Amino acid sequence: MKQPRLNQQSKFQRLDFFENPNIGVFCKTTDEICIIRKGLPKKILKRVSSALQTSFIEMQISDATIIGSLLTCNSSGVIVSNIINESEISLLESKGFSVLPIEDTLNAVGNDMLVNDNGGLIHPKIENKTIKAIEDCLQIPFTKGTIAGLETVGMAAVATNKGVLSHPKVSEKEKKVLESVFQVPVMIGTINHGVPVIGSGLVANRHGAVFGSLTTGIEMGRIVEALQLD
Repeated sequence: MKQPRLNQQSKFQRLDFFENPNIGVFCKTTDEICIIRKGLPKKILKRVSSALQTSFIEMQISDATIIGSLLTCNSSGVIVSNIINESEISLLESKGFSVLPIEDTLNAVGNDMLVNDNGGLIHPKIENKTIKAIEDCLQIPFTKGTIAGLETVGMAAVATNKGVLSHPKVSEKEKKVLESVFQVPVMIGTINHGVPVIGSGLVANRHGAVFGSLTTGIEMGRIVEALQLD
């Protein structure tokens, strides 16, 4: 398996956010805009920008920096926990997003939903009326489901408009659902030296990928292959 070359201008960046390799907890991205926690050093933002080829929205949600757990997004909109305040909604809207704060009791949005521009997979216990509003905002259909038996599908995989990298214990039935929902190839892998919850340590779009510092060369090769980044 071919391993990517890493440098400061690479479309593959292995790094930490304040010595934390779980960078997916603090960041979400589309192909155009990366929504990222406030306060990161400029040199880190430069490396993220180099990989993802995006502009940035630097923000908190209320007082929380765990952006990746509290929202999800595609090119049409942002779904976010209802703890968000009006000024933060206005910031997202100023960048062209439709914004939907959800009232569902399951509102760790980034953990509970996995999306690209073709479709979405969602925690099976989220209410149908909530799903309808989410579909309208993101302009994609949603399917209830699990990945490797996990209901927190947003942490169990990463989906882009070119591929899906999934928890290694995804079942064949679940894999077929992923392929149908996202309309891209699905592969399995790990992150950060064997962590199976891919979303915790990987942020990616069609241009490139950023992953936690513990990620091995073999894991990087799988990211590149699964998300068709080579």
